[in-house]
Amino acid sequence: MKKRVFLIVLDSVGVGAMPDAAEWGDEGSNTLAAIRSHPDFHCPNLEKFGLFAVDGFGEKSASINTCYARMTETSKGKDTTIGHWEIAGIHSPKPLPTYPNGFPKEVIEEFERRTGRGVLCNKPYSGTDVIRDYGKEHIKTGKLIVYTSADSVFQIAAHESCVPVEELYRYCKIAREIMQGEHGVGRIIARPFEGEYPFKRTTRRHDYSLEPPAKTVPVLLKEAGFDSISVGKIYDIFAGQGFTESYPTSGNEDGVNKTVEIAKREFNGLCFINLVDFDMVYGHRNDVGGYARALSAFDRRLPEIVSLLKEEDLLIVTADHGCDPSTASTDHSREYTPMLAYGAKLKKGKNLGTRKSFADIGATVLEWFGLSASDVAGESFLKEIVK
Repeated sequence: MKKRVFLIVLDSVGVGAMPDAAEWGDEGSNTLAAIRSHPDFHCPNLEKFGLFAVDGFGEKSASINTCYARMTETSKGKDTTIGHWEIAGIHSPKPLPTYPNGFPKEVIEEFERRTGRGVLCNKPYSGTDVIRDYGKEHIKTGKLIVYTSADSVFQIAAHESCVPVEELYRYCKIAREIMQGEHGVGRIIARPFEGEYPFKRTTRRHDYSLEPPAKTVPVLLKEAGFDSISVGKIYDIFAGQGFTESYPTSGNEDGVNKTVEIAKREFNGLCFINLVDFDMVYGHRNDVGGYARALSAFDRRLPEIVSLLKEEDLLIVTADHGCDPSTASTDHSREYTPMLAYGAKLKKGKNLGTRKSFADIGATVLEWFGLSASDVAGESFLKEIVK
């Protein structure tokens, strides 16, 4: 009998600071609480899914139709790569390298030598501010804008009229070859922009991730003969490993549309989805209202996804970290995440408490397909949620 799992990552929808948040400069962060306070926030379907019943919120309701939990990140990080890897079964005991003072001279010189272009900036910067402040000089000189953030990233921005997108992608591949070992950042990110000053980033961003250090749930499923479908930047996050199909997206709406189309057809395996706008468009820009409206928009589409689920299907909604838009910081925040599991074979209103690892999700997905949960980090909660 065919089974399907839809694993949706609401990128950065954290549900409160973890105990070690102060070590990351994130004490008091709570992404969900921040956006819930906005008048444009309206998420009745996620409320029925138990979003506000997770530990830390603890609001009880007889109408909750899921099994739900608060997930703890055991890995040392608060970024997209580490978060998704842990969801998929990898515990990362060491943080990926970050560069608060910019990249070392030897790295930049090697990058310049191999690309034949100079470098501008080379420091942590906001993605919108960096093209405003360096865009004109980039166009005038042809030098590439290289910058980072609090995350483990090497970002390259270039105007599409000056550096064609495919050429920018080639430069990112060069950077990926350079940034290995001690400089093995989680992601090399192409950040194309266009238009007139102060310029506008385009949707042709592309991520080149470090390869996961161990087998992930998508890899294990593919090896076992199951379908493994990526929607959004999932394929990039896992360096393409373990997927039988991949569907890039231009944003949340496109991601939901593609998920709906996939749910209308037959397959046997996992559909792994990332909805990036919460983080990229709103969290990093401290746009509380935009974030609230974006989650409300997803909430309106949730019943459409649910209506397409079959008897043997499992839907899990979770997140990979926080990005509290109400704080002074524009970076990710070290937060717990929600886990909301729905399906015809699942109990309703079951609180799984606070789980020890995001990896419990990956272990559960493997067990759903009859594979061994012990092949990944984490502990399956399947027996706790099935009727």
